[in-house]
Amino acid sequence: MTNAAISVRSAEPSDGAAIVAFNDAMARESEGKSLHRATLEEGVRRALSDSAACRYFVAECDGRLVGQTMVTFEWSDWRCGWFWWIQSVYVEPTFRRRGVFRALHAHVRALAGSRADVCGIRLYVHRHNHGALETYRKLGLVLTDYYLCEEDWSSSRGGVPIDAHQA
Repeated sequence: MTNAAISVRSAEPSDGAAIVAFNDAMARESEGKSLHRATLEEGVRRALSDSAACRYFVAECDGRLVGQTMVTFEWSDWRCGWFWWIQSVYVEPTFRRRGVFRALHAHVRALAGSRADVCGIRLYVHRHNHGALETYRKLGLVLTDYYLCEEDWSSSRGGVPIDAHQA
């Protein structure tokens, strides 16, 4: 990598193929999942066409896409504001530990912080992704007291049953 600056911008429909490739690589790397390509392509296409549902941001270096994140929005009645959820984080392996996610995070944080109706930023991370956890810690994010529970109707791979002793 050269010492070129990292720039961050809103993703455009023409970035769709790169975002699909990043998401596919992320699923394989972080969870060992193989995503259905047509479903992924349609999901990215819809995401790029509906900024009310979510927004993708991409990081570039020397005109090349090297990272991404997606933001979704959750209303908090307790805070009367929006949480911006950082999701779909991916940085090309050769560009990791070089400030790409830091630039993406700073961009999203600045946008969210400029809005009076945004009350915070959240993200989730796989509990065994120690590199990501360390990166997020360095950026000032903290673990919460919540577990993430879900019903995932899109795959046959289930989660871990809730054990009453965990609560």
